[in-house]
Amino acid sequence: MLNEIIIVTLQTKVLIMAKPKVVDIFSGCGGMSWGLHKAGFDIVCGIDNWEPARNTFQLNHPNAIVYGDDIRNIDPATVMNDLGLQRGDLDCLVGGPPCQGFSKNVPASFRFLEDPRNLLYKNYLLFVEEFLPKVLVIENVAEIYNAFNGIVREQIISKLQELGYEVNVKVLFAPDYGVPQRRSRCFFFASRTGISPIFPEPTNSREKEINLFSCLKPYVSAWDAISDLPELENGEGSLTMDYDKPPLNDFQRFMRKDATLLHDHITRNLKGIQLQRIQSIKAGQGIKDLPEDIRPKGGYSGAYGRLDFTNVAPTITRWVFHIGSGRYGHPKNARLISIREAARLQCFTDDFVFTGTYIEKAHQIGNAVPSLIMYHLAKPILKALGREE
Repeated sequence: MLNEIIIVTLQTKVLIMAKPKVVDIFSGCGGMSWGLHKAGFDIVCGIDNWEPARNTFQLNHPNAIVYGDDIRNIDPATVMNDLGLQRGDLDCLVGGPPCQGFSKNVPASFRFLEDPRNLLYKNYLLFVEEFLPKVLVIENVAEIYNAFNGIVREQIISKLQELGYEVNVKVLFAPDYGVPQRRSRCFFFASRTGISPIFPEPTNSREKEINLFSCLKPYVSAWDAISDLPELENGEGSLTMDYDKPPLNDFQRFMRKDATLLHDHITRNLKGIQLQRIQSIKAGQGIKDLPEDIRPKGGYSGAYGRLDFTNVAPTITRWVFHIGSGRYGHPKNARLISIREAARLQCFTDDFVFTGTYIEKAHQIGNAVPSLIMYHLAKPILKALGREE
């Protein structure tokens, strides 16, 4: 079927190539998969133990086999058999093992190497050992690079090298790849094809670093990402609606390319003092700018903040539904950003549809990998597979 092949014209010959097959473990709703899907990869399997995220993954990849269980209860050999694959057949294995035990959001005194949340990367490596994929990508918080004096990083590299992989590890800054969000993540990129895994060069940069000899684009601001969406006031929106203006820049055109309707452009209804707080500050302001009589006694430095018109957004987290948990206020209208606006900041294109409650959708978005990073990784993955054309 045409949706299962890539047709490549080379001089006078037409080559029909099967799309590279991808298995996504710890998939969540599928941020990593979605970027590769948009680049023409075939997402054949997802594994996650959280039902709302799993349902979203299945909705957006209806032909994939999806497993819903703790990864420690799933036999990699069974998955491989269900997919009709032999050891070494799989083109690409991706996954982002849960990272709470490494995160800087956890106080240092509560971080310890044997935290069960720190050991799930070993289950990813069990899948690698069984599948022996040609190429693999592991994503995690930036802190894993140096965590516990680099022990975890070196354990992963050592195991992959033992299995015959050449490994490249790098902390990527999301705005460098067109993501309108200040987010740094560590990526392990490995290949056993004999072709070195090379990370893509940045596509964007701070404007002050761009000159006549640069081919880089300026960073995409939060406002650049969402300014074409219909304006909403507090509590407004609907599960589906039409666009009311054309796209205004390349980022917006990319987000809208395969969509005919907007989904989940709906904002949570703030009430009482929460609404007063967001109404009392301007774009770019936050908790320290609140009037003293309604300012909370404590909170994150970025809490009760509103996005501004010129900078990338701060890191989007699973708490994006809560105005007191970050800079999640809309820069123009006194309200929270909508689910679709949060999804835009994570680079989910507008044809990606979420399932679940409002808060479950927010959690799925915040837990995801910005799909645009994986979209840019697609070309190096193809190159490592020997399929650069």
